[in-house]
Order: sequence, then C-alpha cells, then structure tokens
Amino acid sequence: MHKSKLRYVFWPIWLAAVPLGLAALTLWALVPGHESMATGFLGRLRGYAQDQPVPSLIVLFTLYEVLLYRWRHRLPLAEWAGIGGRVDVPTECRADLEHAAQLLDEAQRIASRHAKAIERSLPKATRDEVSEALAALRHALDADPFLPGPFNEALDRASELVAQYFGRWRKSEAREYLESIFIAVAVALLLRAFVIEAFKIPSGSMLPTLQIQDHIFVNKFAYGPQIPFQQTRLWSNLPPRRGDVIVFEYPDPNPQNPRQDFIKRVVALPGDTLEVVGGHPVINGWPVPNCRVGTYDYSEGNGLTKRGELFVEFLGEYSYLTLYEDDRFDGHQGPYQVEQGEIWVLGDNRNNSSDSRAWNEGRGAGAPFENIKGRAMFVWMSFGDSGQITWKRLFTHVMGAPKLPPGAPAELAAGVRNCLSQRPSVTMPPGH
Repeated sequence: MHKSKLRYVFWPIWLAAVPLGLAALTLWALVPGHESMATGFLGRLRGYAQDQPVPSLIVLFTLYEVLLYRWRHRLPLAEWAGIGGRVDVPTECRADLEHAAQLLDEAQRIASRHAKAIERSLPKATRDEVSEALAALRHALDADPFLPGPFNEALDRASELVAQYFGRWRKSEAREYLESIFIAVAVALLLRAFVIEAFKIPSGSMLPTLQIQDHIFVNKFAYGPQIPFQQTRLWSNLPPRRGDVIVFEYPDPNPQNPRQDFIKRVVALPGDTLEVVGGHPVINGWPVPNCRVGTYDYSEGNGLTKRGELFVEFLGEYSYLTLYEDDRFDGHQGPYQVEQGEIWVLGDNRNNSSDSRAWNEGRGAGAPFENIKGRAMFVWMSFGDSGQITWKRLFTHVMGAPKLPPGAPAELAAGVRNCLSQRPSVTMPPGH
C-alpha cells in the first residue's frame, strides 16, 4: 500500500479508534459495581465518572489522543505511513522533519502577511540571509537520499535566524494552544446548539424504549435550527410527527428548576382531541392500534423487580413498545384539546410517567413547539444497575424497530415479532 494511502488507515486507528477504545475501557474500570467503597481522590474520581460519563469520556479520549499523538513517530506503521514526511527518515529524525516543515510554512506566512513591515525593519542583507537559510533547509528536507547531518545543521541555522529576525511576528506556543482550544470549544458549542446534543435518561418514564442510565444523542436540526438565546426557529414548518421521541424543556416549570429537560413521545398534534383510556391513547375518537406482547418483569434501578404488561403500539410510521404497570390502572383521562403551536406527549411507561396528562396541576397541558430541543437518535452509552456498561444497548436506534432490553425472555421477543407481523393497515387518526 502506498504511504499516502496508508495514512488514511494510520490516523483513524491511532488517533480515533484506539483512544476511544482506551477511554471506554478506562471509564468502565472507573465505574465499578455498587459494592465498591473507594474513598478519597479515587472515590471522588469514580463518583464523577459515574455521574458525568459524557464529560469523563471526552476528557479521557482527549488525554489518550494527546499521548498517542506525542509518540506518533514510534507507533506501529508510522514509518511505512510516512509519518514525519518520508519513509527513509530515521526514527529519531522524524519529529525534527515535521518541525522543519512547520518552520518553513510559518516563515512563508510571516513573509507574506508582514512583507512591508519586514522590508522596513530588516536590511536587505538580513532578509537575504534568512531566505538563504530557509532555502538550504528546504533543500536538506527534500534531499535524496536523506542526510541527517546536513539536515540538522540547516534546521539549527534556519530556526536561529527565524527566531532572531521574525520573532516579533511569530505566535507563541501558548497562543497557538489557546487558539486551538478556542476553535475546538467554538465548534463544539455550535454543534451542541444547532446540530446534536447528548442527554442522559434519569427515570423510567420511557421504559422499555429507553432504559435508566441510557445516554442518547438528540438531533437538534430535525425541527429547524433554533436561534440562540431565543425560543424561535429559523423554519417553523417542521413540526414533530406522531410517534416522534423528543427532548423538550418542561412547559410548566418548577421555580426551583425552571429549565428541566424531559423526553417523551409525541401522540397528539394541534387540533386533535386526545383521551387516554387505561393508558391507551384515543385520538379524535380513534383508538391507537396496539398488540399485547406479554408480561414483562423489569427493574427501575433500585433493586426492586416490577411487573407489567407489554404492548406494541402503532402510530403513524412508527411501531414501538409501551408498558403498563400492574395495579396502576389509570381509568379514563380527558378529553383534552390540543391547541395550535403545541403537541401532547406521553411516556412509553404509560402508568408511571409525568407527561401531558399530569401537567397544569393535573388538568393536562401541551408542550409548546418553541420548547422542543430535538428528536432522539440513538443510544451511544448505557449503564446497568450496578454501573457496568450495557454493551448490547449501544447504538440502539430510538426511533427504529421495537427492541427489548438485554435479558428479556425469548417468549417476549417472539411476541414482538408476532405483533409486528400483524401491523394494521390504518395507523393514523381520521382526518390526517
């Protein structure tokens, strides 16, 4: 494989896959089972990693990436990938070779951007001396075969002259780091504000679709980008669809926590009349189709096992799982009228969810369009009851086909397949 092509293998492996894998393994090691009683610094570190896995993973990934980049010249395949510029350069010279190329680029930038200032402040003899030193370095850099002795002499001479005469226009190392950090932070903030954001599932209101300690990505572009510091969108003609799982700001805020984020499923749209009978929605007098899967035993992370009935519900283009806890029959709720500019949402755990039915002091309320942050995408990290990573939950598509949690009985999986095979032909309420 040509070295230029081998670089496309080298960089993704050593600066993406390997640091990500090491970061995930370290996070897994830092988040042990609840039996761990570590104290002091290690205990605080483990506690932070368990409470804030997203920032922890990012920090660990960055640390490993920096370390691997620092030793990139000695990594396997570095020589054949041409890391350092050429495959015929001795290992001990590869870092100097990169430094030489960066010095030449920097000197060329300074000469171009500050040409008039350089001409005014430096005599012609000095300018010629710097130019000759840079030309000698470029010649040594391109020499075939590569000669370490002449190359090192040319590098030392060029570095000395550039530092002496171009130093006032050079960026300090600290400034370069600060600029890089600023750009990285700015890009991250823009992505978070307009494109994608990570959220943690804190409760069981969306069981079994979303498990407690699932970490998901949310598409913030799905309903149009939101203008910063305002609750308006650039495009207002992209409302949620029935069945979408959305993240939104709680519309009836508690003064002590006014910006709490909720995640629920969209059921009713503006103009609809919604009723909920035993947890099952009825839209404009039309019962949303469902199919019983079976009895489901589950835990909400407190060590206690609960039991409920599992159904597949069909709404719009989606099929998804809903849960009805035993001994929590909610009877008849509604009717509720959905106003313009809002949607009504329900949790998939129908008898244990603080959703549109419970807001407005129990009278019911919708979530305004402007409160919506985005649509759920997929699970990128998940932790079990004892803090271990639930590998089988990773990359679960929230809006995809119904997926049972790991460890669910085989008969439930068969029940889901049977329900999906009986998908009704009509999955939209009348008039839509």
